Amino acid sequence: QVQLVESGGGLVQPGGSLRLSCAASGFTFSRYWMYWVRQAPGKGLEWVSSVDRDGGNTYYVTSAKGRFTISRDNAQNTLYLQMNSLKPEDTALYYCARDSSGVIKGQGTLVTVSS
Repeated sequence: QVQLVESGGGLVQPGGSLRLSCAASGFTFSRYWMYWVRQAPGKGLEWVSSVDRDGGNTYYVTSAKGRFTISRDNAQNTLYLQMNSLKPEDTALYYCARDSSGVIKGQGTLVTVSS
C-alpha cells in the first residue's frame, strides 16, 4: 500500500532553515507529481508546493516563493522541501502528499518557528 513518511521537522528560530524529507513506497514514485501541503494550528489544509514527475518543473504558494525549494530523487523514492528564511507563520504540520488536496498523505512532520 502507499506509504509516505515525513521527517526533518523541528523547532527553529525565525530566519532559520529546515530540510524536510519524505520517503515514499508502495507505488511507482517516478510516475507521480508530488506535493507538500501543510496545516497550521486551527486552520485547514494548505497546498505549499508541487513538483512534476522528473523534477523539472516546480510550483509554490505565493508565501513560499523564493524561500522554499521542492525537489525529488526518483532513484531513492524521496521528496524534499528545503525551507529557508522561516517565519512564525510557517508553523504547521507539513505533509508529503501524492495529490494536491492531500487526500493521500503521510503522518506529517511538525515545524515550529518561534524565538
